[in-house]
Amino acid sequence: MSIDGRPTGRLAGKVVLVTGAARGIGEHTARLAAARGARLALVGLEPDRLAALTAELGPGHVWFPADVTDQAELSAAVDGTVTALGGIDAVVANAGVANRGTIAVGDVEALVRTVEVNLIGAMRTAAATVPALTARRGYLLIVSSAAAFAALPGMAAYCASKAGVEHFGTAIRLELAHRGVAVGTAHPSWVDTDLVREARADLPAFEAALAKLPWPMRRTTTVQECAAAFVRAIERRQRRVYVPRAVAAVQAVRSVLVSPLADRLIGRTARDTVPLIEEQSRALGRGFGASTPDVPR
Repeated sequence: MSIDGRPTGRLAGKVVLVTGAARGIGEHTARLAAARGARLALVGLEPDRLAALTAELGPGHVWFPADVTDQAELSAAVDGTVTALGGIDAVVANAGVANRGTIAVGDVEALVRTVEVNLIGAMRTAAATVPALTARRGYLLIVSSAAAFAALPGMAAYCASKAGVEHFGTAIRLELAHRGVAVGTAHPSWVDTDLVREARADLPAFEAALAKLPWPMRRTTTVQECAAAFVRAIERRQRRVYVPRAVAAVQAVRSVLVSPLADRLIGRTARDTVPLIEEQSRALGRGFGASTPDVPR
């Protein structure tokens, strides 16, 4: 901090664009980055929340309504950011959703929408921001998940989308290196956000299954801890981010987690929990959590 109270760290004066910024991890990442001197471009689907957060952060920050599955809206948000703030130094591709139900019982459109937002949305965000990031030799952090390493029943679309995000990030890291753009992938386990709380409340059987997972996969991290890890990753241009850090150990044994042995062990619980999840999904009557914006619920 300088004598006049202005931040002087690595993020001071940097422009950071965050998708899914209206709530949860995106919201708290934006707050912490702003506190460290960054200028924020907040992108998402809840204009009232985005406007309120921008006003809270103060002058020097902007917001844009955009669906990450809509290339034109994303491009408008990027162009607006460059015009208002001069460029983009870092991007956090954070927007994500999680559907309810299984492949047998559930709305197939909700499964498809989950992949569209989580994976295709990350692709579209990267494509929209690469020119601006190249101009400043910037950093792109794409939010995957610990779910990229292990398949869980009742989370097929979410796990598939996050596994895709991981490999997409790994591939474009190699594609963008010669442009001076660094790419990281983030792998949180359960974080105390609206998305996770609502999933647990909507499906008690799912909550019970999570409690049986081995540590650290059953641990719930605070959203503030996750945001701190993301901001640290932006400052250090990290290749991988694990939240909590013990998730790195899960990644190291991922081959075991998708082995026939894992099928047998997880299958024992799945035989009981999946019918309950399906019964509760039917009774719920919607494909997403109550706070998921602008999707069929």
